[in-house]
Amino acid sequence: MNPGRIVEWPQKVKPHDRLGRPLHDLRISVMDRCNFRCPYCMPRETFHEHYRFLKSSERLSFEEITRLTRLFVQLGVRKVRLTGGEPLLRPNLAELVGELTAIENVEDVALTTNAVLLAQHAAELKANGLHRITVSLDSLDPDIFKQMSGGFAERERVLEGIQAAFDAGLTPIKINAVIQRGLNDHTALDLVERFRGTGIIVRFIEYMDVGNRNHWSLDRVVASKELLQTIAERWPLHAVQENYHGEVAERYAFDDGAGEIGFISSVTNPFCGACTRGRLSSEGAFYTCLFATSGLDLRTPLRAGATDTELLELITGAWTRREDRYSELRASIHTQEHPIRKIEMYYIGG
Repeated sequence: MNPGRIVEWPQKVKPHDRLGRPLHDLRISVMDRCNFRCPYCMPRETFHEHYRFLKSSERLSFEEITRLTRLFVQLGVRKVRLTGGEPLLRPNLAELVGELTAIENVEDVALTTNAVLLAQHAAELKANGLHRITVSLDSLDPDIFKQMSGGFAERERVLEGIQAAFDAGLTPIKINAVIQRGLNDHTALDLVERFRGTGIIVRFIEYMDVGNRNHWSLDRVVASKELLQTIAERWPLHAVQENYHGEVAERYAFDDGAGEIGFISSVTNPFCGACTRGRLSSEGAFYTCLFATSGLDLRTPLRAGATDTELLELITGAWTRREDRYSELRASIHTQEHPIRKIEMYYIGG
């Protein structure tokens, strides 16, 4: 069989994991490098100038990413998100976007970025079919922004990138802000005020223990309920129904009609039971959880000439064995003397 030929995978065998969850969303890390050194993701003391990132030949090519995505779509994936590292560091990324948006049954292709390079790419990404942009922006305060980006004072370029994406029609734009107590929690209202009424949705993410290098502790987590109360005291809010089953963000709209905000509460209100997301790392490993300890190598069989059927069987096997629910078990896991060693977030995307 021609390994590049797409075979039809029977509808009846679309996989569900051991908790009955289908495979619906695929997050693809196209680049393990980043131009920031955010302490909660890629702290500078670890990811220094001598750190060995992947060579170009070790990353999946666009052709390989597209082929695997076609197979994931046969298994039920309908939404694709490109992540990193910083995905816009990958040359000619718009070409990959064009390939992915052309795949039948792909309903949504989105991109998560720090937006430093977005202004120069937004129009081309839109022209190649990208639907939406999510921007990581933890604070508007220049000093705190610099601290949380690992020393990079690029706030204005980020804001220019957001505006360019808006002008290009990459909407709705979402702003993801990771909130840490004692660091940027006092600047959360500034983000709401800046984007309220613009159509841009700010989403606040509880500080998570992703990977092993961000020195996570529970006392630095600001619970979403606490932040919601603070915001609602200034701008009254009401809960809004989720856009789709399994949406990770809890939505709240402003009573005065000036848009909405969201809260992603992986620590205080885990949503593992509705998780339909798989992750493909930049060198071709398939992970079934953001907090995974290991993944399935797809690059080796892919480059060794595996057929579509063989690759589909590998992916299906990994998903049907899945029983991940780390966030629901976090409290018991962190009472152990030796916490599990998790894959770093930059490696498989957020």
